[in-house]
Amino acid sequence: MGDIIVLDLETQKSFEEVNGRNFRDLLVSVVGIYSYQRDTFECYDEKDVHHLLPMLESADLVVGFNTKRFDYLVLEPYFKKSLDHLRSLDILEEVQKALGHRLSLDTIAKATLNQSKIGEGLDAIRYFRSGEMDKLRKYCLEDVRLTRELYEYGKKNGKLYYTDRSGKGILSFSVNWEMETQQSLF
Repeated sequence: MGDIIVLDLETQKSFEEVNGRNFRDLLVSVVGIYSYQRDTFECYDEKDVHHLLPMLESADLVVGFNTKRFDYLVLEPYFKKSLDHLRSLDILEEVQKALGHRLSLDTIAKATLNQSKIGEGLDAIRYFRSGEMDKLRKYCLEDVRLTRELYEYGKKNGKLYYTDRSGKGILSFSVNWEMETQQSLF
């Protein structure tokens, strides 16, 4: 069995700075991964991102949150190719299929795991600009950890939870990631 990799990245710039959704210009500050095969969390700075492509392409599955519509698009200029061919489980894509709308990683993590993110994306940009690379890596790898735990919870329990729009009720939605994981192995 090959590796399953959980992936998240942070950028150097915000969408506001690159005139909307120009992913190419956001630039990677760090990429965090968790490798099930090696049982390690790893963080790569922009200059080392090129080391990721062979790992991602050989993985049985890449798990992330908004990876297809964000992370991959930011990474593609570094690899000079599309990442559409990667075997992927994008948790946000699964949320949107199940509910018809998007939810934040924090919303799902709070309701499912009783855990919160340690900040927001703009914090990561501030850490990068002020040279606080240890804080930046910690922030990114914490998102990787939350994503990994959501993946494992969904795979084991067949559902995830979220808070309703009023903020008072907890609702659930079904996921079938055992099948996704098995399909990626063939």
